[in-house]
Amino acid sequence: MTSDRRTSLLVPALVFVGLLVAIVSSLGAPLIPTIAHTYGVTLSTSQWVLTAALLTGALATPVMGRLADGARQRDVIMVTLSGVLAGCVLSALATSFTVLVLGRALQGVGLGLLPVNMAIARRNLDRVRAGRAIATLSVSTAIGAGLGYPITAMVAQLLGLHAAYWFGALMVGCALVTALVVLPARTHAAPIAFDALGAVLLSLAVTGVSVVLSEGGTWGWTSLRSLGLIVASAAVLTAWVPHELRSAHPLVNLHHLANRSVLMADVAGFLMSMSMYLVVPIVVEFIQIPPAAGFGFGATVIVSGFVLTPLSLGTFLASRLLVPYERRFGVRSMIPLGALVFAAASSYFALDHGSLWEAFATMGIVGLGIGFTFAAMPGFIIRAVPTAETGSATGFYQVLRNIGLSVGSAFGAAVLLAYTPHGASLPDLGGFRVALLISAGLGLLTAVLSFVLPGSTPAGGHRPGVEPVPDDVEVRMEEEALLDATGAMLVDELDLDAGERA
Repeated sequence: MTSDRRTSLLVPALVFVGLLVAIVSSLGAPLIPTIAHTYGVTLSTSQWVLTAALLTGALATPVMGRLADGARQRDVIMVTLSGVLAGCVLSALATSFTVLVLGRALQGVGLGLLPVNMAIARRNLDRVRAGRAIATLSVSTAIGAGLGYPITAMVAQLLGLHAAYWFGALMVGCALVTALVVLPARTHAAPIAFDALGAVLLSLAVTGVSVVLSEGGTWGWTSLRSLGLIVASAAVLTAWVPHELRSAHPLVNLHHLANRSVLMADVAGFLMSMSMYLVVPIVVEFIQIPPAAGFGFGATVIVSGFVLTPLSLGTFLASRLLVPYERRFGVRSMIPLGALVFAAASSYFALDHGSLWEAFATMGIVGLGIGFTFAAMPGFIIRAVPTAETGSATGFYQVLRNIGLSVGSAFGAAVLLAYTPHGASLPDLGGFRVALLISAGLGLLTAVLSFVLPGSTPAGGHRPGVEPVPDDVEVRMEEEALLDATGAMLVDELDLDAGERA
């Protein structure tokens, strides 16, 4: 294949590979009740198919993002896709719930693909085409999430649960061939130093916390195993923080947390991601509960897939409202407003869930809320740090977002487990209600902290010594982050400008 032909196919190939993020996500939440029935496990236990994927995605994203700075970007994608393919096949052939969870954990590595795709576009295209490619990747991820859920649910409903994973395997196989043929084998890049110890310590700490949240209800929150894992995770995290602060090439640059605007964005990103996954799977599971349980609508897998489509539509609508809102009111109120809208939607469904249409409406309003919050967060970061450090600062923000998704999923499973009577497979209505109200509480907490933490810094103001960001670049940055609010990866397009100025 000629160089020009390869370049013309690069963006379509990256978009196709990037759609795997939506496919991997869609193989989780809508299928949880079906998995619980198929394998004879409780609804809270079956949520591990979502937690496992989110956990490996949270751990893989910073590692893959760092490796993507090197010369072998295609190799990173090939290895990742191979792992996701193996995970899909393993899940399709799984005869036990444990094997299914292992397969889902392998699939979760694919959630770290988007930053690698963006790095390839950034490295191989000129500034204008690279900027458009990055925006396209973000849009395709958001749209793909809205389409992926109902498509996967339809396959599972018509052909069976395992057919959904065979469908995923087929798509991943096609993406693997596409990447091999189109993506450049090597790029020009200086050797990178990888913080292997930091990656291992972070992995151990996050895994320990997620396991405790998911299994603490079964083991007992004060049991030796639960307390031991909590202490061990805290000890590992205590060792990880000073290591990252001292490292010349840290996996995550923690020095940016000294800036209150950056700290606010990071805290808000974690809390909103956690609260989002206390709503999305909970609502999907709720509507599939048979009415004989005293609540729920007995919705099919297909309907439960479509109920997530308003989430993407709400996010897209927020993207259209973003610019006029910022011009009229500024960015300072965006995060508090979005968090309050999110909290209102979560509270509404917790207290009033008598009709199926309310689930659709709730997810649409949730999309508006998370759209506004995730839109404003990167803006606070890029206005507060030097341009050359934008990638590092936004990278840590994304790590916290991914960890928040994982913790939220695990915590939601723990709440449902606590409200599941002994010997029963379904939780009481109170479990769903408590999870939703906790999510609303986290939204309110986010609104308060996001207003207080930045201090007296003017909305839209820039820190002394920090180069102002052009308005058009900042707006693109925020819109791309907004379109990505369904949980993939934030875009730090400013690295393009930093690289060209260096």
